[in-house]
Amino acid sequence: MGEQTYEELVEPYRRELHLHCYRMLGSVTDADDVLQEILLAAWRGLDSFKGRASLRTWLYRIATNRCLNAIRDGKRRPPAEPLPPFEPPEPSRRGDVTWLQPYPDALLDELLVRRETIQLAFITALQRMPPRQAAALILVEVLDFPVAEAADLLDTTPTAVKGALQRARASVRTPAAPRDAKTERRVAERFAEAFMADDIATITTLLTDDAWLAMPPAPHEYVGPSAIAAFLEASASARISTLVLEPAGANLHPAYSCYFVNGSHRTDTGQLVLTVSGDRISTITRFLKPL
Repeated sequence: MGEQTYEELVEPYRRELHLHCYRMLGSVTDADDVLQEILLAAWRGLDSFKGRASLRTWLYRIATNRCLNAIRDGKRRPPAEPLPPFEPPEPSRRGDVTWLQPYPDALLDELLVRRETIQLAFITALQRMPPRQAAALILVEVLDFPVAEAADLLDTTPTAVKGALQRARASVRTPAAPRDAKTERRVAERFAEAFMADDIATITTLLTDDAWLAMPPAPHEYVGPSAIAAFLEASASARISTLVLEPAGANLHPAYSCYFVNGSHRTDTGQLVLTVSGDRISTITRFLKPL
């Protein structure tokens, strides 16, 4: 089968397979790498594809197993812990999903994605599950594969898939209240203005009582407005460049690209993603890039 024909066959599924890999692996970088493995494996195995299942189902079989292999073989290794250029306060706790990365909203434009299946809380919960449990949840609850078909994709029994689903559902947070997009945007904009101005008092008023700050790939997490404020104060006191935030949606959250600006020099320092609950911010996830 010619190369052009192969490209035409798989191209309609490329983006959804990439998103599937991201849900499984929690990292866009890892999803990029594994997607290339999937496309190569599909190319090599195309002659053996007998059409007993749909092409989409066959591709998801390859994709799911490649992701499970990547996790099993240790390819999803946590990145090195970055060293902050200041002495941070003692964290409230240490996070365990330090490989987590944001997923750009721009990559979701052509896909119909339920918001709760891409938000950071859900992606993080998937990373903490046993991998095959996470795969069962994604295949059945997110991608709407029947239990029997998911069992076939995972080379197991429907009974085993049902058991995995029961355990996985217990690990996923209860869905948040319906989204008020106007309020969410207003809260995020107030936060961004205060963050750029180092107005920590205003930031504190925007936080829920149990708000927390995470900073992948650093494991440090700060819980509660006081702990978050202490960290932000330490960070602001050490800054020598102007901090600029620019809107850049990720995981269907309000999100900002972060830059340090010093004269004409501009340094990309990662992304900041907000979870808004009602009219307050419940989670700040500051995805760091090494300086």
